[in-house]
Amino acid sequence: MLFDFAKLPSQDCYKLVVSSVVPRPIAWVVSQDEAGVVNAAPFSFFNAFSDNPVVVGFGAGPRPEGALKDTAANIRATGQFVVCLVPETAVHGMNVTAVDFPPGVDELQEAGLTTLPSAKVKPPRIAESPVALECETFQLVPAGRHTIVLGRVLAVHIQDDCVLDPVKCYVDTPKLGLVGRMHGRGWYTRTGDRFEVPRMSVEEWAAKKKAAE
Repeated sequence: MLFDFAKLPSQDCYKLVVSSVVPRPIAWVVSQDEAGVVNAAPFSFFNAFSDNPVVVGFGAGPRPEGALKDTAANIRATGQFVVCLVPETAVHGMNVTAVDFPPGVDELQEAGLTTLPSAKVKPPRIAESPVALECETFQLVPAGRHTIVLGRVLAVHIQDDCVLDPVKCYVDTPKLGLVGRMHGRGWYTRTGDRFEVPRMSVEEWAAKKKAAE
């Protein structure tokens, strides 16, 4: 079935996309305002976009009245933030930080979560997260009602027991226990259910075709 976005209300376009572009990783973003007040909020319009420099990005929507949400406003003001990834063990705390609290409320305190200092940026990282990407603003891109925040990753913290070989930078990805965002208002998925499909070279593909003849 074809859905022509030029003929649909924006809310219906949104529903179609978030119901089909799944699963989506979650950026659990920690930022600070110029006074040092910490804010934390999750965003599922998120992914990695570049390898050199490493750039990650997420889409931050506005408040209902149209003003920037705290995360985007803080990043615009300070140029720094930390993207934490969400393990299943902290998914309920993450959900609390998604509540639309008024400015100035410490979402992490409300959720009973703790912080650890970052190495390169002022905003802290979430201790309950096994992965934290310390970022500085690479670019802010206006996209309709959203602001696409692109951040250059300056450093990454990975939980010690999830690092298989620090010299070779091998990570035990399944052990991270991360979750992804699915459809609707409350559906998530675990990343533990996986299967392997190795990439092929041109030569391997040619050999496979020949064997099938």
